[in-house]
Formats: sequence, C-alpha cells, structure tokens
Amino acid sequence: MPGKSPAGAPGKAPAPAPSAGTGRPAAAPASSGGSAAPPPGGAAGIRRRLMWIYRTLHAALGPCGWWPGDSPFEVMTGAVLTQNTAWRNVERAIANLRALGLMTPEAVLAADRAGLEEALRPSGYYTVKARRLLALCSFITEHGRGGLDPEVLRLPAEELRRRLLAVSGVGPETADSIVLYAAGRASFVVDAYTRRILSRHSLISGDEPYGDIRELFMGHLAPDVPLYNEYHALIVVAGHRFCRPKGPRCGLCPIGSDPWLSGELKAAAGRG
Repeated sequence: MPGKSPAGAPGKAPAPAPSAGTGRPAAAPASSGGSAAPPPGGAAGIRRRLMWIYRTLHAALGPCGWWPGDSPFEVMTGAVLTQNTAWRNVERAIANLRALGLMTPEAVLAADRAGLEEALRPSGYYTVKARRLLALCSFITEHGRGGLDPEVLRLPAEELRRRLLAVSGVGPETADSIVLYAAGRASFVVDAYTRRILSRHSLISGDEPYGDIRELFMGHLAPDVPLYNEYHALIVVAGHRFCRPKGPRCGLCPIGSDPWLSGELKAAAGRG
C-alpha cells in the first residue's frame, strides 16, 4: 500500500483487538538466507511479538478505518491507482472517475481511452494505470456480473488471489489489497512499511520474498479479517510517521520500546 494515508480515511467502526490464538500449524522458517532468528519460544514467541506490535500500535494510533471507498469496485480501483503514488492523488483521480460516471467496470470499459487517461492523470503514470484498470475491469466482467459489487469477489480467497495475479499489472500487494479490503477475505497485505518495520525489529532480515513475509503473519495469526485489515493500516501509519527510510523517529514511535530488542539492536534501528 505505498503512499497511502489511513489516518486521513473516513472513520469506520473500530476494529476489535482479536486474540492471538490460531489453530493453523506454525509456519516454516523463511526460506531466504540471512533471516533473523525467531524470538524465544518459537512460533508462540513470534505470535506474541506480532500481537504486541498490533496491540501497541492500535492503542496509540487506531482505529484507522481503512480502506475508504463507497463500493467494492471503488476499493479495487484504488488498489490499482495507489501503486507508486500518495493516496491524496488517488482520491483526486477517483473523484474524476466519479464525476464522469466511471464507477463500474462496464462504464470504464466503455469509456473513451483519452478521457479515461486524463481522469487518472493525478495518480501518476496515467497511461499505464489506465491500461491496468482496463485489464482489471475486463477480468471482472469475464467472471460474471460487474457493477459496484463484482461477482468475482465471491470466489474463495486463494482462488481469487491466484486469478488476480494473472491480471496484467496486478502484483501480490495489489491482489492482497483487493482480497482483504474489497472481498473481505483474510489475506495479509505486505508493503515497504511492513518490510522496514519487521526488519528493524529483527523479525526478518529485510530481503525475504513477499510471500515469506506474508506467511509470517498468516502462519502465526488467526485468519481474522478485522485483524488483518487494521494491522496493515496501522503499519502504514507507523511507517509514514515514524519508521522512515532515513532518520527513523524511534523515540516517538509506540513500538520503539520493543521489549524483545536489546539496547544495541534498538540503537541500530534508530540509525536506520
């Protein structure tokens, strides 16, 4: 979810703070070399740490009420348009689409290409994003009814994710955003903020594949949609405000006092 700003999203009902329990088997260690050693306690230790991060961030920054959107299709559109741009630019582009009546996949597919590209201009890379949005709309209409609440979102989560990943311009982060926020299914979203925060807290090395980091969450937390929804949004807020690429503000961050980190590791994290 690069560039997004959940803190500015319209308010929604507060997300509960679910328990850390899960009946799923523990995930295998990440396959990438150089990954951080798991915390004491193995899978249970990882689960405790992940839930400590969630609860601490939620107490200080939540609830975020993410993802803003008047319909599942609008959420899907936003997931494509937010690639490599700030959310405020996506909002401007969506406002343009709304003004033109292009808020269903059928309307987008029938739109004048030049007019569509101009509407998407505020989101950046507007010709590329027009092509990707059209590909997503074609995918939607090829799998049943479109409209504001596309029928394709009724597919099982993993099947929906697999089919989305076959759509031109839809990568893992965009696919997981659609599955979680548009379809309302448990699929954890990983972004640059997630990678940075977890690496600075020694839960990962930082260079693991996307799927390994996603499995760190999904293998140790219950498949809970409100938890995944709010957790990802909280990570984005914390990453944007505190866990910056250079000059991180660890002293102000709610999880800067991570009890699992030694003083040496905290100092290293603070140096970025």
